[in-house]
Amino acid sequence: MLCAGYTKVWELAPNELVKLDGARGTTLRVTRGTLWLTLEHDTRDIVLEAGNAFTIDRGGLTLVEAQSSATVCVMARHTGEVHVRGPRVTLTERLNAWLDSFDITADRRQSVPYY
Repeated sequence: MLCAGYTKVWELAPNELVKLDGARGTTLRVTRGTLWLTLEHDTRDIVLEAGNAFTIDRGGLTLVEAQSSATVCVMARHTGEVHVRGPRVTLTERLNAWLDSFDITADRRQSVPYY
């Protein structure tokens, strides 16, 4: 098994957020997908891809967000974890939002006098 010896396995959906409080010493190993991590009072943004591992080196709050569907092996003694699923955004909604960013509406146009 890919996560033999680990205490938990997370199957995360895209944009799913995990809040870890007091997780110092917890090791996260990504076996599928991409994760973004940020730690309280730390300016680093940590990106882990399949095959990468990271041991949380600070106390406080740690946020872990799946950038795509991800499988994560977790080695932890005890951490309070809260999983928050991101809003489901369809491909059509994302495409429409992108196209809207190029839209020039009549409100933004200025009239030019015609002589």
